[in-house]
Parts: sequence; structure tokens; C-alpha cells
Amino acid sequence: MALKIKLSETKVVLQNLFICTLVFYTVLYLAHIICFIILRLDSFDELGPFDINTSPSWANKKYLANLISLETTFLVSSILFVLLVEEWIWDYGCTVTVIHVTVTSLVNLKFPGMAHWWISIGIGLTAMICGGQILAYFLYKNNFIYPDLNDF
Repeated sequence: MALKIKLSETKVVLQNLFICTLVFYTVLYLAHIICFIILRLDSFDELGPFDINTSPSWANKKYLANLISLETTFLVSSILFVLLVEEWIWDYGCTVTVIHVTVTSLVNLKFPGMAHWWISIGIGLTAMICGGQILAYFLYKNNFIYPDLNDF
């Protein structure tokens, strides 16, 4: 059985992915700015959302700003992704997270190896997938697409 993909479907998926990525980074920077203001940090770091070198400590305001903004971004983005793409939140969430890991690696010129960073990414992604899929189900359950397993 050959894989049947129409160009128009691919275009829609790439367009949705671009919009979801744009939404993710807009929310990430807005959350980072709000954390900067609330936590009264000394200087604004425009590369703060990509910072993997700050030592994890509850007393470190810069670390808290990065952590809170990242987790808030995942939660808010899940809601916005539901409104944008209606379903397949897990797919767009995972893809945007892979893009974020790639961009973070490129900004820092090294692959993130810190366990605390991966744990925060994992918690955020899990919250995005679970919250987004549940919200999508309740908002769009009348026209939700259920896969036909007989086609496989």
C-alpha cells in the first residue's frame, strides 16, 4: 500500500506547524518578560529562554524566571494549539519541542545535557499533550477524527 499524501495536506500541516512554532515562541518571550518584571531581575537577557547554563537553584531568580516561563509557555501553548489546529495536539507539541531543542542547541552551540533542563522540558511537554488533548476532546468531541484501525 503506497503512502498517499496530497500536496495541499502537507502545505496545511507545514502552515499549522509554522503558526504553532510562532505562537510557542511568542508566548515564551511574553512569559519571560513577565517573569523578568515580577521577579525584578537586574538585566533582561534576550537569550534567556534558551539558557541551559544557569545553575538550578530555587534561590536563583534567573533560573526561576527561565523555569516558570518555560512551564507556563507549555501550558498556555497547549490551549492555543487546540484553538489553532483542533486536534493532533500531541503531534504539534512534540514537533515544536524538537524545534525548541534544536534552536536551543544552535544558540548555545552545544547539545543540552543538563538533567534539570530535560526534566522541565519533559514535564512541560507532558502537560501540553495531556491538557491539550483533553481540552481538544471536550471542545471538539462531536467532530473528532477517530482512526479506522482496519485500514492498517
